Amino acid sequence: MNATLLKFGYPQSLIKEHDQWCILLRPQQVTLGSLVLAAKSEATAFADLPRAAFAELATVIPEIESSLQRFNAYAKINYLMLMMVDPHVHMHVIPRYPNRKIFDEVEFIDSGWPGPPDLKSAPELTDKLRKNLLWTLQLRLSGES
Repeated sequence: MNATLLKFGYPQSLIKEHDQWCILLRPQQVTLGSLVLAAKSEATAFADLPRAAFAELATVIPEIESSLQRFNAYAKINYLMLMMVDPHVHMHVIPRYPNRKIFDEVEFIDSGWPGPPDLKSAPELTDKLRKNLLWTLQLRLSGES
């Protein structure tokens, strides 16, 4: 696995793994359900990914979006491919909400709504909350609920 995957907590943060991509729980929940979609490749430029990675996105993206809708219906979804600090190809997947959301009695506010997401705004996650969120999203992506 590449260094970017490891930086985002792989394998402990893994929600679902595909042949070319890993879906990870984003350590900072900018909004409830924020993810990282990270390529397994060593590529550091989007265009350098293998063709199979692009083909697999046709399955992975709809899976993410339908799973996040079942988890907590979002109004919009943003994919941010910044790759400034972490060099390997990855996207921050940020579901967007006009209203506050509650998960395990913790409030999540999309403080950037309706503009760009505020990446510095995120509640502190306890280990218990992180595990519950990870488990819940794993269930949604497996199609069990």
